[in-house]
Amino acid sequence: MDERKKILDVKNLDITFKTSAGPIHAIRGVNFDLYQGETIAIVGESGSGKSVSAKAAMGILAGNAVVNCGEVLFNYTDEKGTPEQVDILQQDIDWIRKNINGKRIAMIFQDPMTSLDPTMTIGKQVMESMIWHYKTPKKEAYDRAVELLKEVGITDADKRMKQYPHQLSGGMRQRIVIAIALACDPEVLICDEPTTALDVTIQAKILELIEMTQKERHLSVIYITHDLGVVAKVADYVNVMYAGKIIETGNVDEIFYDPRHPYTWGLLSAMPDLETDDDRLVTIPGSPPNLLHPVKGDAFAPRNEYALKVDELAEPPMFKITETHSAATWLLDPRAPKVEMPEELKKRIARMKKEGNVNGKL
Repeated sequence: MDERKKILDVKNLDITFKTSAGPIHAIRGVNFDLYQGETIAIVGESGSGKSVSAKAAMGILAGNAVVNCGEVLFNYTDEKGTPEQVDILQQDIDWIRKNINGKRIAMIFQDPMTSLDPTMTIGKQVMESMIWHYKTPKKEAYDRAVELLKEVGITDADKRMKQYPHQLSGGMRQRIVIAIALACDPEVLICDEPTTALDVTIQAKILELIEMTQKERHLSVIYITHDLGVVAKVADYVNVMYAGKIIETGNVDEIFYDPRHPYTWGLLSAMPDLETDDDRLVTIPGSPPNLLHPVKGDAFAPRNEYALKVDELAEPPMFKITETHSAATWLLDPRAPKVEMPEELKKRIARMKKEGNVNGKL
């Protein structure tokens, strides 16, 4: 691909949720972009703001969400073939449902049982968006739905069309959810922890299916996950989130082989590894901050053994490391003392490099 075409551009996204306990400042200035045919991963602990950022990009925020500032610029081609750019955050819900949700940006949710309607047959659910968005005749929609089920690896597609979600296994339900997401030929696919509820062998098959579909359709994909093993297999670029901010961003090699933020060091160290010298699982001490309270300085400082005095006073900016790699840590300031990543993590990265060269995962 000579010229990269930008599909999605999220700029300075800032979101607060009104709750009975008070306002929660869940997203605190998020920036990322997505290009055609590429896969970005948004990783971080639960509550870091991964899913909220992706839902904002789709225009499906909860009713108690307040967008303080920011833009979600989406570039697409309309029905007449005219290139368009819209800020999704500025559109009303009816316009978003008609022009974006399921049609141009589709989402695969974490638990297929909650995203499928238990009272509707599989066939009806796959056909629904085609009929609603494109007024596709029922017979044509039915035939297309059968083809989609075959495409996502479901055998006996005609029989499955008449069944209900509870009659299928978890892996098959997730394939149905993928078929529904692909029904209107979207340009962007958002995968929100798409394999969490599945066992390991089914996980691998679902990831392969999404990757194969992406290549065939030249889709742009956003993965939301806390599983760095998944990220290593699927992503071109990685955004590491903590407390509502992206605190490190880079291509997959940079994040796995040359991480610069202590939080990223912690995430990589916490990955299970059979070869490690340590017989205990590494964990990041402490808990993420409560975003009901304003964050002073660096949100990660209380959990960071390498924290500097300045971390308590000022939030670090994004320091540029390469054209594609940046991290928000005062350790990258030229005035900061030189801090090396933990020795055990260095050994782990050396092993990952060796394995990566063998199996081509990274």
